[in-house]
Amino acid sequence: MSDENTRGNVPVGAGGSGSGRPSSRTRGTRTGYGTGTGRGTTRRKEAERPRALTWFALVDVAALSVMLGAVAVGFGPVWGSLGYVLPTAGGAVVGLLVAWVGAWRRFPAVMVTALAVLGYLLFGGALALPHTTVAGVVPTLDTLRELLLGSVEGWKQFVTTVPPMRSFPDLAVVPFLLMLLVALTAGTISWRAKHAVWAVVPVIAGLAGVILLGTLDAALPVVQGLVVAIAALLWGAVRVMEARVGTHSISTEASREATRRLRWYRVRSGAMILGVAALAAGFTAPILMPDQPRTVLRETIVPPLNVHQFTSPLVAFRHYAKDAREDEQFTVSDLPEDGRIRLATLDRYDGVVFDASGEGGDTGVYTRVGEQIATSQEGTPTPIDVTVTGYSGVWVPEIGSLTGVEWTGANAEAQTDGTYYNSTTRTAITTAGIKRGDTYRLSTLVTENPDEETLKKGTILGADLPETEASAMPPGLPAKSTQFTGEQTDPATKLFLIRDALQASGVLSSGLDGEVPSRPGHSAERIDTLVEEEKMVGDDEQFAVALALMARQSGIPARVVMGFYPDKDSEYEEGEPWTVLGSDVHAWIEVPFEGYGWVPVDAVPEEKPQIQPEPKSQEVPKPPVLQDPEPPEEPDKAKAGSVEDDEKDEAENDLFDWGLLGVILLAVGIPLLLIAGPIVAILAYKARRRARRRSAEQLADRVSGGWHEVVDVVTDLGTNVPRGATRRESAGVIAGAHEVPSTLMLAHRADATVFGREQPTAADVEAFWKEVDELVGGLRSTVSTRQRVRAALSLRSVWARIGGRRGIFAALGALGSRRTKESR
Repeated sequence: MSDENTRGNVPVGAGGSGSGRPSSRTRGTRTGYGTGTGRGTTRRKEAERPRALTWFALVDVAALSVMLGAVAVGFGPVWGSLGYVLPTAGGAVVGLLVAWVGAWRRFPAVMVTALAVLGYLLFGGALALPHTTVAGVVPTLDTLRELLLGSVEGWKQFVTTVPPMRSFPDLAVVPFLLMLLVALTAGTISWRAKHAVWAVVPVIAGLAGVILLGTLDAALPVVQGLVVAIAALLWGAVRVMEARVGTHSISTEASREATRRLRWYRVRSGAMILGVAALAAGFTAPILMPDQPRTVLRETIVPPLNVHQFTSPLVAFRHYAKDAREDEQFTVSDLPEDGRIRLATLDRYDGVVFDASGEGGDTGVYTRVGEQIATSQEGTPTPIDVTVTGYSGVWVPEIGSLTGVEWTGANAEAQTDGTYYNSTTRTAITTAGIKRGDTYRLSTLVTENPDEETLKKGTILGADLPETEASAMPPGLPAKSTQFTGEQTDPATKLFLIRDALQASGVLSSGLDGEVPSRPGHSAERIDTLVEEEKMVGDDEQFAVALALMARQSGIPARVVMGFYPDKDSEYEEGEPWTVLGSDVHAWIEVPFEGYGWVPVDAVPEEKPQIQPEPKSQEVPKPPVLQDPEPPEEPDKAKAGSVEDDEKDEAENDLFDWGLLGVILLAVGIPLLLIAGPIVAILAYKARRRARRRSAEQLADRVSGGWHEVVDVVTDLGTNVPRGATRRESAGVIAGAHEVPSTLMLAHRADATVFGREQPTAADVEAFWKEVDELVGGLRSTVSTRQRVRAALSLRSVWARIGGRRGIFAALGALGSRRTKESR
């Protein structure tokens, strides 16, 4: 409220009448005021009504709408379409409507909060989640569940999902709820606070929130800031002018006409000045302001996906190469020239397995993605359709740099909700898993890799990859790496020297019939055995890991990639759909080259049938003996599968989903806490206040506290007791308003006890408090149940006694104080 509400107003019964008795004008729930001259002004009739019911409220609505609209525009880049308009505008309307109703009915904060929660649940479905409602309007149980979960988890999902957000309609809860909260706070301050200009604070906070939830690409930052600033300044000037003009009660037609002309003159003048300043700022700001990147949460918050919960696909390499060699895995509609299907990029080695880290930096992070993925990569846009025929797992076979994933199978909804992508390593995961019969479409950017001669002359860049502890490295690897590179210092030369040495000394074998026995796995022991042999026997799994580790030993960043591509024995014909078999599985490494990024490098040796063991004569009947080394495959395979078996057993043994219980408790508990928390806090404070008064150290203070209890009760019931009035004056106001003459007797007894010569006894105090309880009970019995509930939750007495003119924030801050000095 403005200052004119208190200037020149003299409470009746506080000294206005000669008899000192309260006037009949004090009946009701508001303080009676005389119309004496005071300082030459009186209270106008308009001031007795809530501001929300005056025509000035329309000015407030217009100003707030303009500022809120400027805030909502910031969602444009992150949403990627105009789909954000409905939830943001709807949230602002609901918030302003709840604030207006609360100001009109003068509801306490608890009631306004409850109305806001109710409005969120009733209108959230139609405005933010229409696909979950009946006929786009009526909320369902799914709507309520999504709204409750979205209020808790939506913020995290919003900043950990790759834009544009239009691929995730469930996330519309976030802009809807944010605008509702901003509009509710700004509207409440505007229509109920003494200084309405503070309503600009939540608007600015909302603008900052939209920036933090957005992307590095700004919407219209200069325009947004100027619109908010101009609207706030004009609105503030109008409010100040209203406060000054509203202090005068004696007005004529001429004075009212002069006031109107003055108002429009100041509005026009202010608008012209601010408009010129805005144009100047709009042209000069882009030039003067430094071009610095924005700070947004999605660039600093690490998404919660724990990729380590998924088994590295490289563990199953030998399964594809040997057991599922002839099995169809999936079919791609079109494979680009020299294209490779990537299953996973692995950059962390712990001595047992090469795994994906996704810990940020050059290892990237896994963020939730949808049908469109914002990217700065360049390449040829290529749509690729994939039909799964035998493959199963969480790792998504993909090609190039993804710009979108569209699931079209029976499990499309769950797969879409659980799709994550690491744009740095170009690895995709769906937590819902992939199985036979699933279909999806990849939108990807394909680039052409440079030839080997270009790479040998190129420059290898540095990269921050996870380091491998010395104890986890194969012991013989450093010496072997030094042996292969000699005294060379150029990183590119060293890389290809290591690659050539592995190819020259290697024998390709997956342990198939007729091939040299070869153990699977890529543990430190297996790789050490490989490089120590004169003829290195292994397949892509071992050679790719050996090349990556030896490159790292030489100071060259390298990571392992597992995927599929057609080799020289494949029946794939270019331009035709390609059905991928298990035998098409391969592993290679990637190294960062300047100007090209991460480039694939193969280390697969050519097959050398001439050194494969063949029986030379009947004198050496030892093929069975030569085959003896094969049994180790079974333990390794069992070992590789034991991790999955253990995880499966643990999953089966976990009969209760504690994580789901926690989410449900948070989703239900937080809204309940928002409603019940303030109620419990207010009731607890009032109970503690009463107990402190009744148990004061001095017996006289207990009597004084009893009277304060009576005053506070009637204040909460709606009767304004003048500040600074004596007990007898206050009793006159109370008796006139509630028709309880016994209040005067109680006030006389309190004065006699407090200011008497003799100290009261404990019996006197108990008798006094008994009368207090009877009086309070009688006062409460004269009003309706609804009024009693409102009084119990009202903070009017707290504000009147503790805050006074210091404001509501001082009153709220004093709620937690241990001692409050009250006048006798």
